[in-house]
Amino acid sequence: MPSDPIDVHVGLRIRQRRALLGMTQTALGQAVGLTFQQIQKYEKGKNRASASRLYEFAVILDVPVEHFFEGLSNSEFAKATRSTGRLPRIDPQIVSTKRETLELVRAYYKIRDSRVQEQIVNLMRAVALASGRRSSRRREP
Repeated sequence: MPSDPIDVHVGLRIRQRRALLGMTQTALGQAVGLTFQQIQKYEKGKNRASASRLYEFAVILDVPVEHFFEGLSNSEFAKATRSTGRLPRIDPQIVSTKRETLELVRAYYKIRDSRVQEQIVNLMRAVALASGRRSSRRREP
């Protein structure tokens, strides 16, 4: 039986936050009294997280419970459910985060000097802008 798309979304958000913190599935499991295999099932949406379990995850992962539902549009779900009688499928790539991105964010938050953080953000913006300009020049004949 396929997993419910909302359970998949919540699981991906749990995995994303855990990875962002550099926490292993084993460490998260120990914090809430589960095995890493059970954490894997939650993260894949195979196990549905109860309200109390979501609250535990939120406390351990230091986010509000709403964090796990960010990215879900109520109107999109309502419209799709009315027209088809089923919930829409969620593309895991939409809420998935590349490991490199997580590593960059972790490294950024390890920097204690806010001025250095600001300089890094400005550098990244400049690189992105320059990269966009180069790619648009290549497309012109």
